[in-house]
Amino acid sequence: MTEPAATVEVSLLTPAKDEAESLPRLFAEITAVMDAQQRSWELVVVDDGSSDGSWRVITEHAAADPRIRGLRMRRNFGKAAALAAGVAEVRGRLLVTLDADLQDDPAEVPRLLAELDAGADLVSGHKAQRKDPLGKRLPSKFFNWMTGVITGLRLSDHNCGLKAARTEVYRRVPLYGELHRYIPALAHQLGYRVRELPVHHRAREHGTSKYGLERYVRGALDLLTVVALTRYGRRPAHLFGGLGMAAGSAGTLILLYLTGVWVFTEQSIGTRPLLTLGILLEIFAVQMISTGLLAELVLHRTGRDADVTDLVAEDTR
Repeated sequence: MTEPAATVEVSLLTPAKDEAESLPRLFAEITAVMDAQQRSWELVVVDDGSSDGSWRVITEHAAADPRIRGLRMRRNFGKAAALAAGVAEVRGRLLVTLDADLQDDPAEVPRLLAELDAGADLVSGHKAQRKDPLGKRLPSKFFNWMTGVITGLRLSDHNCGLKAARTEVYRRVPLYGELHRYIPALAHQLGYRVRELPVHHRAREHGTSKYGLERYVRGALDLLTVVALTRYGRRPAHLFGGLGMAAGSAGTLILLYLTGVWVFTEQSIGTRPLLTLGILLEIFAVQMISTGLLAELVLHRTGRDADVTDLVAEDTR
């Protein structure tokens, strides 16, 4: 039953947090689907600080089927950290991620893998008929629209947990904080071919959602990180310098206006709030431009050219 590490073609990766009731059925469904494929496979389950016996269920199934492996985090670090830990351990050439709550249907995995075989580097699922409350669907629609506008990658569902990709994609995109929501956008920025595929979505049967309203705040902050990484990751002086130039230009106009008032009229400008604003904008401009230059020096010293090698798709040598 066990396949040598070198022959594993597909790795399936699922983070789990208090999903003891869902895991047995998930294991059974994945096994049935993957055994019907002409591909060798493994399943890596990351227990992200569960307290309901999930680890016991994982270890029992791992003992019964060597193709199933479990990783246990010391405490709950979040989905991105759990995915990063799993990506570091998987051995397959292709990687499929799915949630452990049974809302992602393992029966969709062969369709995702077929898209990879057809030339895609990453295929993101789209929950076309989403089985979630309206209170989750509406904010998600706005989130997906905003992410598409800002990143330039227009997907109907950026945050679907069901994805398939070449493993190298997951090893090159950053995974921390809440950046797992932006894996397709980050892969797109690196030049990978990203596609979207409508997939079947199921209603939650056990447990409750692990995310509250605070996830939207964290997601919005991480979207700023994505913008910095995708648009200015290799030219930080343009980001900080652009802010500095804008602030400096506004400050210069204000100070020129006040200079004219002081020279050509008898009005006093020393107590005007506008003078303080103009000076503060000039100080801010100097700080931003200096920060941009320092960031460029750091990027130069840490190897901008070495980072560019990740953008090469093929080599004839």
